[in-house]
Amino acid sequence: MTLRFGTDGVRGEALTVLTTEYVSSLARAAAEVLGGDMWLIGRDPRESGPALEAAVVDGLIGAGVSPLLLGVVPTPALAWMSAQMAVPAVMITASHNPWHDNGVKVFAQGGLKLTDDVEAAIEAAMHDEIAPAVDSQVADTPTAIATEHEWREGYTAHLVGADGSLKGLRIVLDCANGATSQVAPAVFRALGADVVVIHDAPTGRNINDECGATNTASLAGAVIAHKAELGLAFDGDGDRVIAVDHRGHAVDGDRMIALAALQLRDEGTLRHNAVVVTVMSNLGFHKAMAAANIEVVTVAVGDRYVLEALAAGQFSLGGEQSGHIIYRDLATTGDGVLAGLRLAHFVHSSGRTLAELADEVMATYPQVLINVKVRVRHPQVATELADEIAAADAALGGEGRVLVRASGTEPLIRVMVEANTQEAAQTVADELAATVLRRFG
Repeated sequence: MTLRFGTDGVRGEALTVLTTEYVSSLARAAAEVLGGDMWLIGRDPRESGPALEAAVVDGLIGAGVSPLLLGVVPTPALAWMSAQMAVPAVMITASHNPWHDNGVKVFAQGGLKLTDDVEAAIEAAMHDEIAPAVDSQVADTPTAIATEHEWREGYTAHLVGADGSLKGLRIVLDCANGATSQVAPAVFRALGADVVVIHDAPTGRNINDECGATNTASLAGAVIAHKAELGLAFDGDGDRVIAVDHRGHAVDGDRMIALAALQLRDEGTLRHNAVVVTVMSNLGFHKAMAAANIEVVTVAVGDRYVLEALAAGQFSLGGEQSGHIIYRDLATTGDGVLAGLRLAHFVHSSGRTLAELADEVMATYPQVLINVKVRVRHPQVATELADEIAAADAALGGEGRVLVRASGTEPLIRVMVEANTQEAAQTVADELAATVLRRFG
């Protein structure tokens, strides 16, 4: 077994690194650890999806589980169905990665992300055995296939019921040629928005291709060309969103979370007057929340850590700079369509532009992020470089922040520096990156 759980499931190059044998073994181990008589299976529209879906079916049947196939479905819709039916689920997706990658996300009963302990138990259950044989007693376990309306109608009604009218608001949706291509436009149109849709024709190979939440250039152009009030870019599986204002300027997750915190506070639903974010959130976000007297709870990178903190503290809002935004009273995971709806409603009801709201809510400190490729992963890199990190912090004189961490999925060390000027951030980041390369490269 060469792959391990990262910050959001298991990912790798489809059918070569992430093989059907591995996926089958993973599915069987997950079923053995989590139990359940029925599991849901969903996937995004990548070319490798059907082959990996069949591997998941084989693994689940091998564990005596009846699979229910939802086909192409957004990750948050699958999680919602998992919560509604109180059954575990498997999502086959590599999220924002290119088409040739794929991955597996596992949800416990109720649409909940797995804890570290449960992931470790699944990895232990796999041992080093790949593709265990299917027992003859369970070889005829039935596989059911759900029609699209069986999940889409309920999920659409859930989203439409979560917000008010968007009548008269022109919005451009970039569906990343991914899993939201059908459902996202339907939801916004149901609320009365004037919707323009781009990148909504999946071929299996064009998912996230110069579009979606990781590349908003074409969305910015479309917003300007169609004179829209705002645009929303989803990623391939629909669990994150980045906005674009009427000028074509991107509005990242930090700003969206800051606006959401103010929105919920004004509505009286920001429980404990707190918001949960990761260590990657900009220093400007922290200063903005302090000015608004909203507490910030900070956790490690990964939306599952945000979810754990939300549950532990009974908070209602959290997310990541990358666009994972979680309304815990409405969803069990990040939901790009839901977060986009809430933002659009805030803009519509305020009578102001997204540009005005986003510019006012916080100032962004210049941030430099350098990924340093290393020979092997170093999960304790922050401890190993404690002296160097402390010196970098001191060099910023209290007007910035330094973060050095190992990637959760790749042999990379990420060096992030924020400062009050771009030049200062770049200088400190370059020096730290050079140190990382000398020590671990």
